[in-house]
Amino acid sequence: MDAFSSKPWYRIHLTRMKITNRSPRVNPSPSSPSSPPWILIAGVSVVAAAVGLMLYPAGQLDSLDPTAAEPQVDPISNVRSGTEAEASDNTIPQQEADVVASRQTPVPPTSAALPPLPLVPNMVPRSPEVIRDAYTFAARRPDILEYVPCFCGCETAGHSGNADCFVDSRNADGSVRDWDTHGMACTICIDVARDAMQMHTSGATVRDIRAAIDSKYSNYPSQTPTPSAPH
Repeated sequence: MDAFSSKPWYRIHLTRMKITNRSPRVNPSPSSPSSPPWILIAGVSVVAAAVGLMLYPAGQLDSLDPTAAEPQVDPISNVRSGTEAEASDNTIPQQEADVVASRQTPVPPTSAALPPLPLVPNMVPRSPEVIRDAYTFAARRPDILEYVPCFCGCETAGHSGNADCFVDSRNADGSVRDWDTHGMACTICIDVARDAMQMHTSGATVRDIRAAIDSKYSNYPSQTPTPSAPH
């Protein structure tokens, strides 16, 4: 030991130098947990699920239920009954019913005078007697010829039955006011009227006459929109 080391002031100086040069102590950081906090995560999940159930509409929860009952459809309300279907199938269309009602011309009294026939020279396909009989029958029996069709194509002229080929207009009692000259120059019109007149004379009903005329002239390409004969 030298002379300085024995001095008290030297020892104090040396002690201060050691303290100054000493490394500062560093507190170790707390160790990280070895595993995640499962209890905390589970608790948060339970709380979130409870909140979701409270906020979710009850109706939507029902829609998610696979066992929820589907809406029931009454099969009876969607199916017509047999009686209703049969009645509908047998119903005459309204347009045809209106035509039938409008064609019910009164049968004129037998004493009703007929206007003179307007002869059309050089265009008469049948004898004057046959033509006169056809016009007379059409005038006297609208209840027959209005239900007998014509097949000459006169529907383009607005005719709806064989009677229109001979009579243009009638009075309120069914008697003829004006003739239609179309029938005078048309063989088909005259022959249909003559056939109907002969069958009526033999006792055939209007429905029988209609069926026979339809059958005889079925090969003709056109036909008037004539209503069916009444029962």
